[in-house]
Amino acid sequence: MISLVNASTAGLPPPAPIHQLHHFAYRAKDAEETRHFYEDILGLPLYHIIQSDYVPSTGEYCPYTHFFFRLQDGSFIAFFDLGNDEAALPSPNTPLWVNHISFRVDSVADLEAMKIRLQADGIDVIGVTDHHIFKSIYFFDPNGVRLELTAQLADELKMQEESKTAHARLAEWTARKEQWRKDRAAGKATEVLKPQHNDRPEVAAKAATKP
Repeated sequence: MISLVNASTAGLPPPAPIHQLHHFAYRAKDAEETRHFYEDILGLPLYHIIQSDYVPSTGEYCPYTHFFFRLQDGSFIAFFDLGNDEAALPSPNTPLWVNHISFRVDSVADLEAMKIRLQADGIDVIGVTDHHIFKSIYFFDPNGVRLELTAQLADELKMQEESKTAHARLAEWTARKEQWRKDRAAGKATEVLKPQHNDRPEVAAKAATKP
């Protein structure tokens, strides 16, 4: 087991067990449009609604309808309809594929079935995409949120083996990035720091053959 104790946390209470994601919240352009997508197409039941005009965490005035869809494990994906028919704007410095949320399904057959359901509603779907330890399909919800459905291929033993090298690989990346920062400050760095290892060489090879 990896120790979470270091100089900055010594003497503090241990971290509380975090059991699962409770909910992830996004802005919705329209609550009913969002309900149709998540409940009628993806099959996630509408489970809870909170409505108010002042925000409990900040006290600011911002009328909202906050609504939740339940996943099989008891976690939720939630949305805020702020009543003005506006969706959240994309981040100007982040590609649209970066920020996304992935839901797990049981099998690749389930991915194929969900792809059929989504396409029947006119939704563009990418995949099935092979990530070696899992396969996925990708699509956008009505609010511009990128979603992924994932079927796990690697078993728990394989994932435990992967976890044994994760810290070392991240430490190597961090060291290389620190050197890249110094080089950039000196005017010697390239614009983008590439990773030290390519886990998906077949993607680069395929891209190189495109006209």
